[in-house]
Amino acid sequence: MTLVEHIRELRSRMFKASLGIVVGMVVGWMLSQRAFNFLAQPYHDLMVKYHLPDQFLQLGVTDSFLLKLKLALWLALIVSSPIWLYQLWAFVAPGLHRHERKWAYIFVALAAPLFAGGMILGYIMGAKGIEVIMNLGVLGPSQLEVTKYNSFMTNMMLLFGVSFEFPLLLLMLNFTGVLSGRRMLKWWRGAVFIAFVFAAITTPDPGPFGMTVFAACLSLLYFMAVGVALINDKRRGRGKEIYAGLDDDETSSIEDYAPQPVEAGARVDAIEPIAPAGPLDRRYDDMT
Repeated sequence: MTLVEHIRELRSRMFKASLGIVVGMVVGWMLSQRAFNFLAQPYHDLMVKYHLPDQFLQLGVTDSFLLKLKLALWLALIVSSPIWLYQLWAFVAPGLHRHERKWAYIFVALAAPLFAGGMILGYIMGAKGIEVIMNLGVLGPSQLEVTKYNSFMTNMMLLFGVSFEFPLLLLMLNFTGVLSGRRMLKWWRGAVFIAFVFAAITTPDPGPFGMTVFAACLSLLYFMAVGVALINDKRRGRGKEIYAGLDDDETSSIEDYAPQPVEAGARVDAIEPIAPAGPLDRRYDDMT
């Protein structure tokens, strides 16, 4: 295919994916109220616990409507994901080899449950962290503005979901030969430290429980990725090369080197002279 044909195919794929998202918006609009009730359940439980008015604050006239549109869009992306993911795959797949397609199927199959598990953990951590954060404030538990609360919960779920995809990135580097399992295993102390620092920054709960749970999940996923990488290296025979055990600054030993005699090769015939170049009007390139 020419470049113009690729661009036309990309336009066609994007148009079909957009139609899928538009149809998903209709479904998302019908499910947006249920999604909002699900996100608002921790807030309602907190208001009931402290005997406060079980109602959100709304500062703008259109805030509630725009919030419903935002939730409908998020749900549309989830509901129509088989459509736009298929269009993306149909555009990329012809340029991949057979083994690359096989690993792409595996990574996509692993990415979906990891992202879903991260979002569930983000919802739990966000629900637990709201009460702790409000109790530490000068006002204590009080009514919240609806758009701020929704942004807090959705951002927490998205952050945790994306964080759980990090082991897949390490496995992709390992399967492409960029990063070995042994090197990943050597970095385990730094990886655990970074996991705890990242959990301390992102977890809304200032207590040690939520941070420890999140960091432990990230560390567990890292060690699982290291285990899969070591198995993949063993399967491919990595680490058994002749210079695998040598450092970059270490020279190889020549104690066991035994030179072998080299036999003389056959006589090479004389090279024929190259024909002179023809005139410019008789020469053609690949395009003409």
